[in-house]
Amino acid sequence: MTEQYKSRTEKRRANQKNKQKQPKGKGKSIAKKIFLTMIIVGFLCLVGGLGTFAYFVSDAPKLDPQKLKVPVPSKIYDMNKELVTELGTEKRDLVEFNEIPDLMKNAVLATEDVRFFKHNGIDLIRLGGAVISNITDGFGSQGASTLTQQVVKLSFLSEEKTLKRKAQEAWLALQLERNFSKEDIFEMYVNRVSMGGNVYGIKAAAQTYFNKSLDELTLPEAALIAGLPQRPNAYNPFVNPDLADQRKNTVLSLMHQHGFISEKEMKEAQNISIASLIVNKPEDTIKDDSPYDSFVDQIIEEVEALGYNAFTDGLEIYTTMDPNAQKRVNDILNTDEYIKYPNDEIQAGVILLDTQSGEIRAIGGGRHQKVRRGLNYAIDIKRQPGSTIKPVLDYGPAIEYLKYSTYQIFKDEPYTYSDGTPVKNYNGKNYGEVTMRYALQESLNIPAVKAIQAVGLEKAKEFANNLGIGLKEIYESYAIGGFGGGVSPLQLAGAYSAFGNGGIYNEPYAIKKIVLSDGETEINLEPKPERVMSDYTAFMISDMLKTVVQSGTGRAAQISGVPIAGKTGTTNYTKDELKKYNLKSSESPDSWFSGYSTNYTATVWVGYEKKAKPVDDTKLPIKIFKSLMTYMHDGIDTPDFKQPSSVVKLPIEKGSNPAKLASPFTPESNIVYEYFVKGTEPKETSKKYESIPAVTNLSVDYNQQNATASLNWNYENVDNVNFEVHLSADGSGDQILGTTDKNSFEANNLVPGLKYTFTVYAVYDGHKSDPASVTLDLSSFTDDSPDNNQGNEEDTDNEGTDEQEDDSGSTPGQGNPPGTNPGNPNPGNPNPGTPSTPNPGNGGNNGNGGNSGGGGNGSSQNSTGSGT
Repeated sequence: MTEQYKSRTEKRRANQKNKQKQPKGKGKSIAKKIFLTMIIVGFLCLVGGLGTFAYFVSDAPKLDPQKLKVPVPSKIYDMNKELVTELGTEKRDLVEFNEIPDLMKNAVLATEDVRFFKHNGIDLIRLGGAVISNITDGFGSQGASTLTQQVVKLSFLSEEKTLKRKAQEAWLALQLERNFSKEDIFEMYVNRVSMGGNVYGIKAAAQTYFNKSLDELTLPEAALIAGLPQRPNAYNPFVNPDLADQRKNTVLSLMHQHGFISEKEMKEAQNISIASLIVNKPEDTIKDDSPYDSFVDQIIEEVEALGYNAFTDGLEIYTTMDPNAQKRVNDILNTDEYIKYPNDEIQAGVILLDTQSGEIRAIGGGRHQKVRRGLNYAIDIKRQPGSTIKPVLDYGPAIEYLKYSTYQIFKDEPYTYSDGTPVKNYNGKNYGEVTMRYALQESLNIPAVKAIQAVGLEKAKEFANNLGIGLKEIYESYAIGGFGGGVSPLQLAGAYSAFGNGGIYNEPYAIKKIVLSDGETEINLEPKPERVMSDYTAFMISDMLKTVVQSGTGRAAQISGVPIAGKTGTTNYTKDELKKYNLKSSESPDSWFSGYSTNYTATVWVGYEKKAKPVDDTKLPIKIFKSLMTYMHDGIDTPDFKQPSSVVKLPIEKGSNPAKLASPFTPESNIVYEYFVKGTEPKETSKKYESIPAVTNLSVDYNQQNATASLNWNYENVDNVNFEVHLSADGSGDQILGTTDKNSFEANNLVPGLKYTFTVYAVYDGHKSDPASVTLDLSSFTDDSPDNNQGNEEDTDNEGTDEQEDDSGSTPGQGNPPGTNPGNPNPGNPNPGTPSTPNPGNGGNNGNGGNSGGGGNGSSQNSTGSGT
């Protein structure tokens, strides 16, 4: 029962008394339980963390002092496991700690580890900041490595960002600090780090880039050297002086931030460009034109991506390089033996892959390169791909997602992008309704844009990214190669090889396996093949790209006896660039050719280092491609691309829209053979040529000696058509002589003196064509056997007898008509014999178009008729 109160005051007082009656300490008890629970959880986490840490470091490498001091060269082997070269004998000048000037020390400390002399190998303050960053931005987003940890990583561990590797790094750093002084560790670092190209250590860097000793360096020079280890090849001042300048300024800002220099000193040094400080490239950085250097560039990159150092870690590196192919690529680019180049400045990048495996067989990194480990035009550049991207972004996705056929019709007409910007073909013309095959063959732009619009930009991007192109964004202009960032020849070759491999993509790679310095541990690097498109997409793109080479823009790439699929590509200057560089609209900064067989894939880029200069000869990529691929295919069997069961090939009546099957009687000149994804092929047959055409050019040839007539005619090559031959003699009833599937027929046992009419019908599926007829008039011939008169003189006594026999005898052709026993055509070997006097009434030439009647034995008569 609810208690009643006289006022609100009375109710409030009663509630306060009830609260006072509750047991004291209940709230404290709950807090105590939470606190104890947190202590227990914390303890368990600590135990678990220590256990995990112990597990991670249980198999950490041993702290080998020799590895800390002496770099071990690595050996590189080709695809045949033959030694190619060794890495690790590069320029390296050692410096002791007491020889390093304070300016250089401060630059290194400010950049890499400002509290180096205060921590015990692990910087907890920096580590805390990195942990917070990794929680907010994702694991691996920021590192907290000290100089000590970097020495450990350079000497013993990989670059992979895993908890295990970080635990081992911390463990070894603590050991390193216990066994070596800070000065020793600092010395190890500055002597070991890469400084770009083949230069290692700060002393060698000072000499190489500035031709100075360490104590002669100025502030901006020291700042650059301190900043190089982060990305040594990217910041190499010989290769990228602008990037080197940016890095130098960053280091100067850090030095000011940590109090090593004043703001005035920072700004003054930032205003000095690195380009004004570096010396001419030293002689020992000049390449020796080794044919393997461009390939070694890729090896170094792949090794570094794994966290190893190809120059110091004593690795055995087994590669995919074909030494003969690599030498040929080097010769094609750097001599005049195979290609005539307009000058020595024009550059080229070449990639040669095994189509089936994605293994890199050869790399051409440039022409007459002078800096080792400099810009590699095959793997480092990113240029707009022009029309070579159309199979990847436009037509490949259209087949894959929309199941377009190679006959898909596009209307090539004046057109704009979705935002209203006009898009034009390279020649400014429009071609009306064209097939996808023709659009790709002639590299038309408007059908390409319509294709990517039909597919959708996101689907197109997904398709391209699956092929290794790596697009972060996409616009409609990408359909014709108007990229923001561009692609490298290596990326494009990898994408094209997937088409030649039936839709299976293998990321291009140069290293099969690495054996570590212990001689036992092997790292297998062969990538796992991945299906990235349907087999019908790969085949239909390949077949259309074959047409590009056979009769389109890539005709110059043809190789006798080798099925080649490929695509040309050129890029354009913007209006602003044309004005800025004073160029013509027809000129191009980049020219490409990418193509493949079932054996090899090659991509070639040609252009200049600076975009301001246009390509002199846009056919150069095709010439390089053909020279290389001709060499690679010499003496080997190269099968054609195999049509999968998912694809059907059909005869289509040319010009039909939508596609209609050609009837069996459509003239061959009006038929195109195109491919369709099974299940999407057209079912309707065109009625334009549905009637069965008659035979043409029907003729008859008479052999008097054998009493045979040979019929011949022409007919379109149509499968399953037979021919029915009829005969009438002197107006007698029409009778069938026989049928044949040949374009010829022989009638035997013809009787002289009669007039024969032969009629031929084409027969298909129970239906007959209109007749075609020809007449053979033998009324001027007698029935004398050719042997009766051979060699006899004229005998007038026989004339009446012959005439009487002809008049009184049975009419030839009645009863069993001649020619009912068709045989194989056999014109025999007529013997004209000795001329004899013509029988009365049989002289002259009474045949239709025949030769002279009467006369000697063995004469023949030929007559030609026309179809009705």
